[in-house]
Amino acid sequence: MGKQDLVVGLIGYGYWGPNLLRTYVESHGARVKWVCDRDPQRQARAKTRYPSVTVTDDCNDLFRDHEVDAVLIATPISTHYHLARRALEHGKHVFVEKPLAASVAEAETLALLAEARDRILMVGHTFEYSPPVVKIKELLDAGELGEIYFIASSRVNLGLHQQDVSVIWDLAPHDFSILFYWLGEEPTRISSFGRSCVHRSTPDVAFVNLAFPSGAVAEVQLSWLSPVKLRRTMIVGDRKMLLYDDTESVEKVKLFDHGVNPIEPNSYGEFQLSYRTGDIVSPRLETYEPLAKEARHFLDCVHDGTRPKSDGRSGLRVVRALEWAERSLKRNGETISEPDAAARWGNVHEIPVVRPQSIALR
Repeated sequence: MGKQDLVVGLIGYGYWGPNLLRTYVESHGARVKWVCDRDPQRQARAKTRYPSVTVTDDCNDLFRDHEVDAVLIATPISTHYHLARRALEHGKHVFVEKPLAASVAEAETLALLAEARDRILMVGHTFEYSPPVVKIKELLDAGELGEIYFIASSRVNLGLHQQDVSVIWDLAPHDFSILFYWLGEEPTRISSFGRSCVHRSTPDVAFVNLAFPSGAVAEVQLSWLSPVKLRRTMIVGDRKMLLYDDTESVEKVKLFDHGVNPIEPNSYGEFQLSYRTGDIVSPRLETYEPLAKEARHFLDCVHDGTRPKSDGRSGLRVVRALEWAERSLKRNGETISEPDAAARWGNVHEIPVVRPQSIALR
């Protein structure tokens, strides 16, 4: 182990924790010292697979260990805020699985606290590090699609039903983080509707509509009740169109040179359109594991003191959209908006840094 290796502790060895543990154990420049979980069987599984780690059921063991540089949190959403806050207050860098927190107030506090303590706070928006999503971002930034008219996304499958959160809080963080990363802006209006089909108190299907300052609109379809698994997104611009299907083994991204052009009328009242169907191109994508890329980025940011792509402010805008969408769902599709949202949060990395003394640290 080199002197620059970061010592890491993991809290939560349930659904996603094993993937994080494997990734960081295999990452150059990191040494996983602790795994914390309340379940003795999970502790035993972690210890059996990775004998070098120390297991515990008390997260304070990680927080009080001065050797630990960073804490990874992969626990239920309701615990993210309290665990991340305690880790930051103990001087640890923090990686939190999506979403960052269970409310805007919690997410905002964590983002400001990380800046006040000069600690790295990063959120597990793993799709922002995947080859297809990164390639699409490059195409959009290069103007290949032109002005974006609308985006339609489907993220549906059969299960897994959650007991503590709706389908919006479970699945939408993926799509929201991707959309905001692609467009570089936060929505100013959100409306959603759906229903609870299996458990009356837990919505398991939702349709979310978003409007952005640029004029682009988006619809996100979410469901735990589907005969097939769909991870499909369509982007339509005034120059070209794009289809992203993450379930495809090859050609996950297809760029269509298709469009519609108005024709100058020859007489009053004449209405004509020209439909264009050109080439379909599937761009070459890099080959790497997104989770490994995300872990490498976190470690590099901690080493260098640089801002992560999916930092606390990025996590904050996703939580804001989740909160708006959930509020609209509970109000039968009422549009939730904030007039100055675009001005304050459109470019999340330009938010002024709040001084440490303005934050109450307990």
